[in-house]
Amino acid sequence: MNPSSLIPDTKIAVFRQKQIRRIIFQYEWWFSVVDICAALTASVDASAYWRKLKQRLTEEGSEVVTFCHGLKLEASDGKKYTTDCANTEGIFRIIQSIPSLKAEPFKRWLARVGYERVQEIEDPELGTKRTRALYKAKGYPSGWIEKRMRGIAIREDLTEEWSERGAKSQLDYAILTNDIMTGAFGLTVAQYKKLKSLKRENLRDHMVDLELILTLLGEATTTQLTRDRNAQGMSKLTRDAQEGGAVAGNARRDIERRGTKVISSTNYTPKSKRLKT
Repeated sequence: MNPSSLIPDTKIAVFRQKQIRRIIFQYEWWFSVVDICAALTASVDASAYWRKLKQRLTEEGSEVVTFCHGLKLEASDGKKYTTDCANTEGIFRIIQSIPSLKAEPFKRWLARVGYERVQEIEDPELGTKRTRALYKAKGYPSGWIEKRMRGIAIREDLTEEWSERGAKSQLDYAILTNDIMTGAFGLTVAQYKKLKSLKRENLRDHMVDLELILTLLGEATTTQLTRDRNAQGMSKLTRDAQEGGAVAGNARRDIERRGTKVISSTNYTPKSKRLKT
């Protein structure tokens, strides 16, 4: 199994037009309990609903609350906060404590999501096919999809190297990623997302072709430098990330000297199914 699966990976799932934040942690999906409450209840404040439910369950001596872990999830303001999350088993237990007519279809949806994750662990190619199909359904062109998929593979190689060589926390990965992005584009991830008017969205899903290619170049170069130098520890990984980003940055400036602008405020809008400024 790929060690990079241990690295938290956040995504948004949708159940009947309700967004459910989830994160891969210890090889399985963990779901935001507050988002589950919002999807299943008519409460105007899902956070308050969960606090009261958690208090009641604790007073009753229920083990349900022990199924929860505080994991960092991105909120609507673009920042990450510690949020109560539970895996599939824990969510089933919590759902049983919520009186809702929506519970049964939600259970079926949750079971399907969990089953798909098990399939992807056993056969990673299934996850790749689903991702490619999702991009296609959103209206991305085939050429862009292939670049994005290649970028995902290169990113996985890089994070695997980082994981084995001393990067331990989400903050470590964020620092190293920002080193590459700053070297390549002169912008941190947060600054780049602000330029494209993004909040929760994945920055790379909103890049145009040249941006994707240069991101790929920076991360592939970083991976190769790290392997060739057998780098160990955050200081050496930081050096490699900065140098890998600089290689991509030099390529960007060379392109721009020839009159082509690389950095773009363009982002993808699903409603129109195309990239727009």
